[in-house]
Amino acid sequence: MILDLFREITSIPRCSGTYQPFIDFIKNFASKYDYICKIDDANNILCYKQNSIPNICLQSHYDIVCLEDNTIPQIIEEDGYLKAINSTLGADNGIGCAYMLALMSEHTNCEFLFTCDEEIGLIGANNIQFTLQSKNMLNLDSEEQGHICIGCAGGIDIFAINKNSQLKPNNDNLTLYEIIVDGLDGGHSGVDIDKNIPNAIKLLAKTIKENNCKVLDIQGGQRINSIPKSAKAIVVAPKEPIVNHSNITINKIDTLTNHYKELDFKIIDFLYSFSNGVRGYDVELGVVSSSINLAIIETNIDNINIQLSARSMDNDELELLVNETIVMLEHFGFEVSTSGKYPAWKPQQNDFINKVLKIYKKYIPTASLEAIHAGLECAVFKDKYPSINIASIGPNIYFPHSYNEKCEISSIYKVYDIIKEIIKVE
Repeated sequence: MILDLFREITSIPRCSGTYQPFIDFIKNFASKYDYICKIDDANNILCYKQNSIPNICLQSHYDIVCLEDNTIPQIIEEDGYLKAINSTLGADNGIGCAYMLALMSEHTNCEFLFTCDEEIGLIGANNIQFTLQSKNMLNLDSEEQGHICIGCAGGIDIFAINKNSQLKPNNDNLTLYEIIVDGLDGGHSGVDIDKNIPNAIKLLAKTIKENNCKVLDIQGGQRINSIPKSAKAIVVAPKEPIVNHSNITINKIDTLTNHYKELDFKIIDFLYSFSNGVRGYDVELGVVSSSINLAIIETNIDNINIQLSARSMDNDELELLVNETIVMLEHFGFEVSTSGKYPAWKPQQNDFINKVLKIYKKYIPTASLEAIHAGLECAVFKDKYPSINIASIGPNIYFPHSYNEKCEISSIYKVYDIIKEIIKVE
């Protein structure tokens, strides 16, 4: 049932920013099982039974990361896992949505909250307009079986623009080259930031800097919450650049040019010197405490844009990290702005958390409470609904936000049994 529902909703366009197809599906599904279905102005969806007093709200976001626009994943089963062919799978958070739909088909008396645009800045959660009746919330967006998440990092997105470029004569007959970085694993810029996954933009900048190239065009990265898996640049150089990594190829461009538009050399200096990745580690929680990811770079007609994503388990540390990065960017000639701020979710225990842990241990004795170095909507909900108790669980999902994303099938069913028992106790 759950896998069938997951396959069904995966066939519906759900890339971030796409709403109506899934909203129409939920409206029809809710009507079929006698649920009231409300849509707010932010495209969030809330389903519940008429004249009911639910004690628990189940919550998942319905958008998925699409590394290419308008992608509909093609699901395959392989070695006990769900995977997708040449795309992200969308198990983040499609499996959570499938859990909720399965429970709705069983006429479960809960509030079912489907939020939009989580993957591009927790937009749905930040703009939610519903009043929830439940005193407890179970978020279904965690990605590690046996771990109950009770805290998460806050984050801020940083946007930098450099408008300095010069049209120069090619008096030295410099040759054009295309430098391409491709085939890296990529991954989630929060939970995967400590896994030593190469950053394509950093590799590209290293090649450009160490070969003394002048940059005409540079592009890299796919999403602001992903570790970039590919990047490329057009450069001019007095001699052919040397390849310094197995995932880099360099092609000579035979076209000669009398003039070229050279980007500000400070851009490459910033990319080359910027300390990307983990900035702090919390030994007690066993989790990254602060990090920053160089996510996207793109050349436009009049400027060059850089996007970074900063995260921290502490709101004060997050502010310090962002301020330091802004000062550095401005030093290198950028105009800087920020957006998409969401708070950290401070871990705390309560009766609801204790019940969830007790039930989970019946199925997995080693189950534990944890905090995660990623932005969860739970932080926003805790800020908007201070009295609500929140925990987050989910099945084993590996390499979300990448072409290698996969979800363990046996884990899907085990977590579903746990969810049903949590609801029954509540």
